[in-house]
Amino acid sequence: MATQLAVLGHAAPELILLLNDPDRHYSVVAEILAPQGRLCSIVPFDHPPDINLIMRKSAGFRWEFMFTRPMFATADMAKQGAILNAVATMIDERRLVSTASETLGPINAANLRAAHARLESGRTIGKLVLAGF
Repeated sequence: MATQLAVLGHAAPELILLLNDPDRHYSVVAEILAPQGRLCSIVPFDHPPDINLIMRKSAGFRWEFMFTRPMFATADMAKQGAILNAVATMIDERRLVSTASETLGPINAANLRAAHARLESGRTIGKLVLAGF
């Protein structure tokens, strides 16, 4: 990633959103993150990350979990509704589009196994959809 950024003439990113396989990508994004940058993940690590990789840069790491507010009845719980309404507006305005790339058919054991095999390969682009029963 560092080489790609350099070739494209991009500066080190100040914000990175880690959406996939953090165990595989964390060390790379920690390397390319700008000093005082911020890194956010929405997916858990399978192994504890070395948070020291971003210490020299005084960078921040943040988790984001959609259900924190309702699970813990936080003081700002109503904000979840505002976030979901904003997302709905962006979808309606076509500023936010689905990453669904393929529908594999109805939800059944065979299709579920096929979807898992493809996801576990680490080569899937977009989201796989199983719909209906």
